[in-house]
Amino acid sequence: MILIKSDTLHSFHRTRHGYSVFTQRFKKTTLQWVMPALLLLCGAASAQEARPQRLATVTLTAGMHLISAEVAASPREREIGLMHRPNMPANAGMLFVFEEKSVQCFWMKNTLLPLSIAFLGDDGRIVNIADMQPMTETSHCSKSPVRYTLEMNQGWFAKRGLATGSRIGGAPFSPP
Repeated sequence: MILIKSDTLHSFHRTRHGYSVFTQRFKKTTLQWVMPALLLLCGAASAQEARPQRLATVTLTAGMHLISAEVAASPREREIGLMHRPNMPANAGMLFVFEEKSVQCFWMKNTLLPLSIAFLGDDGRIVNIADMQPMTETSHCSKSPVRYTLEMNQGWFAKRGLATGSRIGGAPFSPP
């Protein structure tokens, strides 16, 4: 015969749901520590995503105008793009580089700035331009398959007289 103290027996008695009081206490204590830790981790990941990325830049030309363009070449860089940025210098932008030509579509989720996007052929010629409003999920697509797109502050292309057929120069575009 095994003798068990009554307070020990109380710790292990079954509840009507089949869990011991010990198990219930363990779950409660674990949740008290695990939930805040998970919230901290999720918050850190969210803050990481909310931070604007800074990428390598390339100098492009549009006639006599110089553009300092950050280059988004990886899938993750392209996915984040210009999200979460409160402002952008007048002659700065982002050049998106894709591995293969295809119809490219963009939206403005988590993008705070109004932007204009130029869809560019391999030679740097503008295929089409679209104006995009901040914080929207409306798709803006190229009219034909392209490998390059250039986002600038909204109206940048129009203010400089650039339109379909105009050419953006510099690496990575092939000469005409």
